[in-house]
Amino acid sequence: MADIKPADPSSPVASTPQAPGPNDVKLEAQIKSADMAEDMQQEVIEIEHQVLTCTTAQAAMQKYTIEKYFIRVSKAKIHMQFDDRKGPTWHCIVGRNFGSFVTHETKHFLYFYLGHCAILLFKTQ
Repeated sequence: MADIKPADPSSPVASTPQAPGPNDVKLEAQIKSADMAEDMQQEVIEIEHQVLTCTTAQAAMQKYTIEKYFIRVSKAKIHMQFDDRKGPTWHCIVGRNFGSFVTHETKHFLYFYLGHCAILLFKTQ
């Protein structure tokens, strides 16, 4: 009989692919249109990333195919945080397959994708 040697851990054959866990989610923001300061853009993206990686949102996305709960939570969190931090009259639209034509304050508009989800955030007077 031949001796069986353990595989080298650095070998690509030895590693088995694992499904990503809830904390392994790494979504990159794809900014489609922006009229906003860089630091404010990062703030929006970080808030949305927190929503997407929370366990409740992931469970909701698995349970509901329409994603109503996820969209509602995401929209409310961004809207509330920006109203509190930057003053009132922020508007947030979250979802898929929507069009828009909005009037906004200068330097207060951001439209981006995080994963499959589109987020439009803007401020009015």
